[in-house]
Amino acid sequence: MDDAPPNPWLSWRYVESNLTELSDQLTIHTTLTLEAVAIALAIAFPLAVLARNVRWLTRPILGITGVLYTVPSLALFALLAPFTGIGRTTVLIGLVVYALLVLVRNIIAGLEGVDRDVVDAARGLGYSRLRLLWGVEIPNALPSIVAGLRIATVTTVALVTVGVVVGYGGLGQLMFRGFQSNYRAQIATSVILCLVLALVLDLAIVMAARAAMPWARRRRAA
Repeated sequence: MDDAPPNPWLSWRYVESNLTELSDQLTIHTTLTLEAVAIALAIAFPLAVLARNVRWLTRPILGITGVLYTVPSLALFALLAPFTGIGRTTVLIGLVVYALLVLVRNIIAGLEGVDRDVVDAARGLGYSRLRLLWGVEIPNALPSIVAGLRIATVTTVALVTVGVVVGYGGLGQLMFRGFQSNYRAQIATSVILCLVLALVLDLAIVMAARAAMPWARRRRAA
């Protein structure tokens, strides 16, 4: 006869009993993701513009971001920890590093994919390089940029959990404790929250992109 206590994968009692902790870790997970993607985008955009304008820099920029992307996350956090300490800063730096490659590649692809006839027409109208970039090239490159932003965001949501190795993994903290104690409800609830967070952020980006690109909606309707 099995006298082991019940250990279900889904338990509403667990959620009710640990609502505060779940909320706190979800907040940490969300803010880490948003901050990392925002910082990565702020770094990736000028790098991509520089790579597009100065052709010989394209390969070095993509090469460096590519090499950084291939470093295993556990190893990267371990390498950063002696310099940046244990906690939020180390995780944030690692997340930014991993988001860079996707964003840089997509921004470059988007800018290079702008119709040359449209660019030439804008130049013929006397557009300066800065006005051409912001008024013509970026709006036309937005679909590619948004695609990269979606990938980087969803990937970052997953990578935040690895931050548990340096004591700051958001929902990963709960997952790790659940694995240690074989508490299935804790593991499953953390995983579900990660999936929901990734879905919500992805949908938010899609909605924002639709609002920023009304011409795309009109084109599809036509």
